[in-house]
Amino acid sequence: MSVAPNSQSPSSLIEINGVYKQYGTGVMAVSDMSLKIEQGQFVSFLGPSGCGKSTALRMIAGLESISAGSIHVNGHAPGKGPSGAQDIGFVFQEPTLMPWASVFDNVYLPLRLSGLSRKEATPRVEEVLTQVGLSRFAKAFPRELSGGMKMRVSIARALVTRPRLLLMDEPFAALDEMTRFKLNNDVLRLWQEHGLTVVFVTHSVYESVYLSNRVIVMAARPGRVVDDIPIIGSYPRAENYRTTESYAKYCAKVSDALTATLSSEDIDH
Repeated sequence: MSVAPNSQSPSSLIEINGVYKQYGTGVMAVSDMSLKIEQGQFVSFLGPSGCGKSTALRMIAGLESISAGSIHVNGHAPGKGPSGAQDIGFVFQEPTLMPWASVFDNVYLPLRLSGLSRKEATPRVEEVLTQVGLSRFAKAFPRELSGGMKMRVSIARALVTRPRLLLMDEPFAALDEMTRFKLNNDVLRLWQEHGLTVVFVTHSVYESVYLSNRVIVMAARPGRVVDDIPIIGSYPRAENYRTTESYAKYCAKVSDALTATLSSEDIDH
């Protein structure tokens, strides 16, 4: 059932109501998903492969059609608000950079597509490159960058349109642990500095607890929400947060919820 924009809670940036996604092959990727995400939250979707977490993210972005139900972002269908797609930034699993273009031009791309001249866009591009620590690499090309630096370019490109909502689809999965830790902290800093709402897809229990103030646990076949776990803790995270009793407690709770989805009878059907 579709929900009218004015029925949205004033503080809810995202409302997902009874959403289903079925592919032409008959595979039910997402089943009866209902969820509200408030402005300013950092929410992680966690679950096994095939649970529909990336599909759900793409539906929120308007990159994937919905078979049934409704999704509203700031009271509108995804990408249909007054600011259009610029209200939403998306960071993919791979950096997806143009190899022939400089770092500056890769970040400038969404502004160029929206009609902003290079001169008009330059201050905004320079600003986000500084925020992700790449101001000295504006003229570099992707082949000259490490994996972590490429992902920073991708994040800068997502932020240059000044979105309210940042969607991140396992952006750090292919990176080494130390780079991943550093980028986790960078994302938390940018989340706070920009006043963003972030929805983050991950396979990692530890990453989800470290980043989020809320973890949505999903099960597969069909993809569905099975638990919604609030993570209580202060930001920015303390240097020793990963060694605290609180962190261990939340990791155990989220891990138990995830393990339950893997051992449920319908996982093998």
